[in-house]
Amino acid sequence: MPLDGAPRFYEAERFTAEESVGFLMKRILLSMGQQADRRLASHDLTTAQWGPLMRLKTADSMTVAELARWHNTDAGAMTRLLDRLEKKGLCRRERSLQDRRVVHVRLTPEGEAALEHVPAVLSDLLNQHLAGFSHEEWLTLRDLLQRMANNGDRLRSDNP
Repeated sequence: MPLDGAPRFYEAERFTAEESVGFLMKRILLSMGQQADRRLASHDLTTAQWGPLMRLKTADSMTVAELARWHNTDAGAMTRLLDRLEKKGLCRRERSLQDRRVVHVRLTPEGEAALEHVPAVLSDLLNQHLAGFSHEEWLTLRDLLQRMANNGDRLRSDNP
């Protein structure tokens, strides 16, 4: 069901993937992911790994299920990722004392150290993707993307 007042920027008879904002956003995300992987390889981190670690740094502790939802993946894939991160010593899983079915994930001091370079690498990477933008254009882009994300959140909550 479309949002009330949704514009009709796209029409089926003239639709091309290359002109869709979704395709363009995916191209940008793929570029950023590839560049982040290349730049963080020397720190033994991949894009799939630093995201959950950064989330753990800001959240202190999350359950495996919460982390999987945040990362937009299933619990099985998150468990495999956590196996790799735990093997590297970057996080640890702890069973809840209140409910043994619940597993909490925490960042280790080694995980904190591994993240040390991530903000600088990502800031530089994002700034390079925004080359030629004015400060005002950057603010506008950020606000427009936030509005699109909010629309997507509303669509998901309308169709659980």
